[in-house]
Amino acid sequence: MRLAVAGGTGTVGRLVVDAARADGHDVVVLTRSSGVDLVAGTGTGTGTGTATGAGLAERLAGVDAVVDVSSVTSTSTAASRRFFGAVTAHLLQAGAAAGVGHHVALSVVGCDRAPYGHYAGKVEQERLVAAGPVPWTLLRATQFLEFAPQVHAALAVGPVHPVPVMRSQPVAAAEVARRLLALAVAAPAGRARDLAGPQEVRMAGLVRAWARRAGRRGPVVPVTVPGPLGRAFRDGTLLPGPDADRGTTTPARWLADVVGR
Repeated sequence: MRLAVAGGTGTVGRLVVDAARADGHDVVVLTRSSGVDLVAGTGTGTGTGTATGAGLAERLAGVDAVVDVSSVTSTSTAASRRFFGAVTAHLLQAGAAAGVGHHVALSVVGCDRAPYGHYAGKVEQERLVAAGPVPWTLLRATQFLEFAPQVHAALAVGPVHPVPVMRSQPVAAAEVARRLLALAVAAPAGRARDLAGPQEVRMAGLVRAWARRAGRRGPVVPVTVPGPLGRAFRDGTLLPGPDADRGTTTPARWLADVVGR
């Protein structure tokens, strides 16, 4: 199959690309670094080879399925909605024009129950996908285990690393990537079964364990996030339901496998 991966250089995207190529699929990577501005829906002119500057529709020529794992780091509700709304609309419009038969999108478990900040954009993405012109599959996953080093680096205040008080059941990005690929090569299925990790943790504890194992200094301090989003972090709103699929990679196994490589 010929697959296009939007956000194919990100945490999950690069794993989807690697897995798809290992299985013998032809993969088109859609990122700014490859010459595509997903927000504008046009070529950036910064890619390499004959595709430089080509628009999104041209990149999707001959593509059987699009896997959208693009993301934005902003926690602003307005910014998240703008990003996911624009990217999704452009991918669906270009996909329909190119005859793409399957659109697969990655979303977040519980986003509709906590439509604030980043999650507001995922709700908008889901709405557009479900109402769009391309047959679709939507996978909701919990937070990735790989969030731990990201939040450790992003929220540093001098030597201190504040981490939101958050209940989470994190899943390995590699397991999400494999599930997305399996869904992409199958028929459109609508809302797929949610995917979560095997074990609930407190996010501050996971970040602290990662930092200790990685030899990073400085205290990791749990911080209560105010407002409805912070409440959703704390009360289990973003945890999976009993019918969700569970991955097999525990936090301990992930730390042993990843840290120190």
